[in-house]
Amino acid sequence: MHSALATPPPTPPIPSWLTLESCESDDRQDRIPPPPLSHTLHQADGSVLSLAADSQRIYSGSQADIHVWCRDSFQLVGLLQGHTGSVLALELYKEKNWLISSSGDSSVRIWNTETMESLYILTPFADYNSGDIFSIAFSAAAQTLFLGCQNTSLQWFDLSEGSRDWNANTEPGSTQLGEQISPKHPLNRKPHKFFDSQPQPAGRPIPSPHPSTTSFPVTPTSTARSLPGAATPPLAPHHQLQMSSSNSNDGDHHEEPKSVGPRLLSIPQDNWVPSAHYGYIYCMAIVPEHEGDGQAAGNQRKTVQLVTGSGDEDVKLWSYSADPADTANNITLLHTFYAQVGGVLSIISRNGNVYAGCQGGHVKIWDIETKTLVRTIIVQENVDILSLSMVDGELYTCSASGCIQRFSPTFDKTGCWKGHSGTALTSIIVPSRHEGKKATDDRLDLITGASDNNIKVWAIRRPSSQKLGSSLPQTNLSHTSVPSQETNVAGETDKVEASDTLVNALSQFVSFSSVSGSLSHHEDCRQAAIWLKKCLIQFGAESQLLYGIEGKNPVVFGLFRGSESKQARRRVLFYGHYDVIAAGPPSSWQHDPYTLTGLNGYLYGRGVTDNKGPVLAVACAASEMLARRALDIDLVLLIEGEEEAGSGGFEEAVRKYKDQIGHIDAILVSNSYWIDDARPCITYGLRGVIHATIEVHGDGPDVHSGVDGGADIEPMMDMTKVLSKLSEGTHIAVPGFYDNVRKPLDEENESFKLLSEVTGRTPASFSSRWREPTLSVHSIQDSGLSGNPTIIPSRVRAKISVRIVPDQDLKVIVAAIESSIRTTFNELQSPNSLQITIDRTADWWIGSFDHPWFKALESAIYDEWGVQPLRIREGGDQAHLRNERISLNNLRKGKSVVERFFHRMSTTTE
Repeated sequence: MHSALATPPPTPPIPSWLTLESCESDDRQDRIPPPPLSHTLHQADGSVLSLAADSQRIYSGSQADIHVWCRDSFQLVGLLQGHTGSVLALELYKEKNWLISSSGDSSVRIWNTETMESLYILTPFADYNSGDIFSIAFSAAAQTLFLGCQNTSLQWFDLSEGSRDWNANTEPGSTQLGEQISPKHPLNRKPHKFFDSQPQPAGRPIPSPHPSTTSFPVTPTSTARSLPGAATPPLAPHHQLQMSSSNSNDGDHHEEPKSVGPRLLSIPQDNWVPSAHYGYIYCMAIVPEHEGDGQAAGNQRKTVQLVTGSGDEDVKLWSYSADPADTANNITLLHTFYAQVGGVLSIISRNGNVYAGCQGGHVKIWDIETKTLVRTIIVQENVDILSLSMVDGELYTCSASGCIQRFSPTFDKTGCWKGHSGTALTSIIVPSRHEGKKATDDRLDLITGASDNNIKVWAIRRPSSQKLGSSLPQTNLSHTSVPSQETNVAGETDKVEASDTLVNALSQFVSFSSVSGSLSHHEDCRQAAIWLKKCLIQFGAESQLLYGIEGKNPVVFGLFRGSESKQARRRVLFYGHYDVIAAGPPSSWQHDPYTLTGLNGYLYGRGVTDNKGPVLAVACAASEMLARRALDIDLVLLIEGEEEAGSGGFEEAVRKYKDQIGHIDAILVSNSYWIDDARPCITYGLRGVIHATIEVHGDGPDVHSGVDGGADIEPMMDMTKVLSKLSEGTHIAVPGFYDNVRKPLDEENESFKLLSEVTGRTPASFSSRWREPTLSVHSIQDSGLSGNPTIIPSRVRAKISVRIVPDQDLKVIVAAIESSIRTTFNELQSPNSLQITIDRTADWWIGSFDHPWFKALESAIYDEWGVQPLRIREGGDQAHLRNERISLNNLRKGKSVVERFFHRMSTTTE
């Protein structure tokens, strides 16, 4: 076709008001400088309504035309003309060099980005009564284009070759694919008495970003205006395109090909949901976790997920099947999220979340898998959020005030600046251009467009991958490197590269400060759970988050399915936890506790031993066996996030998802400790525990000892008497407490003697710590003013714990302790009141040295280490101390032991 050449309008000088300003909502005392402004492009004919960019050009939609800008020279190099209404959305299909645009003229156009030729015009079902096409989304995996319309309908068209949507446009009575658009098919839309009225979602109007479409002339054919004199690589010459045609004469003389015009397509009747929302569909996005990188192998396309946002304040999650064998009605509504703060004007989906920019300045964030609201960010009160962009968990918001704000993966505001003097309407993030080429480092361009007629290109950088809570694990962990540190002969610290899947994954896992005992770290815990789930999936497992109690951290469920065989596979459950205890002051550590640091053969960091290192060692072992097709068992992982804070919600999650967890043959735990760093150990028993709170309180308030001392019996005196009667030295003075304690076995006594030889401690010290019950008082708190020695508190609370052993009955011991305390208190005949609360209990566990699976694990350790493992009930506890560490050799050997054990599990007869 011919390109209509025209002299471009002169580029106006940059006005003085284009200087950077701080956002009005920003705290000026803590102001963070905005990113550098690389360039400003002025779109002379109106607001910048939509944006797209490839490696060469920026495309911007205006009230009728699409402007094409060179990314190297920042000059206007072309206009794509054909729409008769505002260009409301732009999408790229890079594999076919297609630019897709939607408009207020009720049409979608597909352009070739090399020739600037308009290839197709797609009209929605219900023709022009569909109203403005506010939003589009293209799935490369499904090769399907989705449309969000003003008449509340959701429509789609399968662009894959030979699809039934193409075939529907060649059946009798339909417009032929080869038919040229002519005045017989005018594309101007007649005003509609309902759909052309001002939208009123959420009870208040949304300002229209463009004037009435009736002010533009009808243009039955499309043109591309190349602008001469612009310094940019030339557009590709006109050539034969798929489903298009061109004419040329043979010989030395070639005539310009005749224009055949774009071809008209219509969405089939089956490809729409007529009332997808109760308001205009302003925005939509493909869920990237269900997308992939284009067409799957063997032309087998797959199911994708789509989210749509509307003026009805709802976000809807849809599933679309791209399988040609499915029926025509191949879209399903999966869930509806309720924003309840105004119309949803912008939307993106990343990292398993949906981010919805709403009227009134709110961004709502939902977790797709659990369908729960994660966070509400109040960006700027009563200022609509019209565009969202994200890279590696870092969120950029564009507001009607022209303000641009940046939020970290943990939703902390890290930037705020006045980007435009008008309403910021659209934004995208793309890799930067450097010296005429696509940048290969972490440099990116944030491109924003606004009603001030300006496009701005901001130079940003990809966030640091180590601190990205919501970023995906690296794609090929075994081929990436993690900086660690080792000390050379001179005592200096050198950076080294550790190309190790396990160590690389651990470096990312440790970077999450997943402290379950602190509300300020709740989001860090959630991000750690999301990261672990994605890591397990990448390792080859099925994984999801299980929630037991609302407000508690989720349990990460993983399932590695073993190789298919005629025999039923054993099913092993591995228990671990991803939460950690607080690291304390960073100054008390030799290194940053949340940065994995290698020093003299040890890896330092909070959680390396308790319990992130063992969790990943087991997962890596299963993954490597799976890759070798050597995994002949099913491995279930239950990794909780509340272990350090009382395991709240864990039992509830296990009960709720019991059927999914399935039958379990054996449980493997790696959450205890060695006697030292040199000799491997097997923990064959654990004492049980009872945590309780004792409270004594009077009827009155706290009083002063100088005024009221001696007038009443003090709760603190009662408490000391009650506690003193619980023990006599190391002997617990609770009636019947020792009745069922199991007598020591000769085999266990021999084990204690061996431990004594290895450690230099007496055998009795091991017996008292592991085999005998204990009672401890941990704290006494009062209601008095802290540090005031003259106050008599009216309320005193004590925390105690009791460790029980085989064969004590947990319920019997709990009842005996409560009875003993009440008996002692009643003997005091005190006017005060007593309250006992059992906070948490866990029963004891003891294994058998003769069990086949114990022997299988013992032999697996021997084969790997060359020594018999020590048999212990509990080891030394260094994990909660500062400078937590694990031997790199032990970590790797531990993974190998797990592989050997899994192999033996599949071949051992019980």
